[in-house]
Amino acid sequence: MSLKDRITEDIKNTMKAKDKVRLETVRSIKKVILEEEANARAAGKDTLTEAQEMDILSRLAKQRRDSIEQYTQAGRQELADQEAAELAVLEEYLPKQLSDAEVALVIDEIIAQVGASSPKDMGKVMGPAMQKLKGKADGKKVQELVKAKLN
Repeated sequence: MSLKDRITEDIKNTMKAKDKVRLETVRSIKKVILEEEANARAAGKDTLTEAQEMDILSRLAKQRRDSIEQYTQAGRQELADQEAAELAVLEEYLPKQLSDAEVALVIDEIIAQVGASSPKDMGKVMGPAMQKLKGKADGKKVQELVKAKLN
């Protein structure tokens, strides 16, 4: 079942359950998917690949995390809580996120492969790390761990 089909089913089920936050979030996911599909059709492709769908979900989750951080700093806890609820729904569709220890192991392997030893080599490590960890770890977390290991 494609993500779009799964989202459509979830919209029906959520409407029956009358879960307002979940319904709004799932509808927003579907809206972005439909927009991206329209862009893909304009480029000559029929549908989105699974990787493109995961990119969309990752982007939406990142937006929610950034909003939570900004709302918290601004003292708007009710808005931060709403974004957190939406993020929880989004994360149900994303692959399981790796723990810091698991991400650190992957980064250690990549550092050994590319022979990185100083902060100057951060670019050599970040490219392969983000490729390998795409959708499985937050980019900001990966960057912090790489920076810590190369200092």
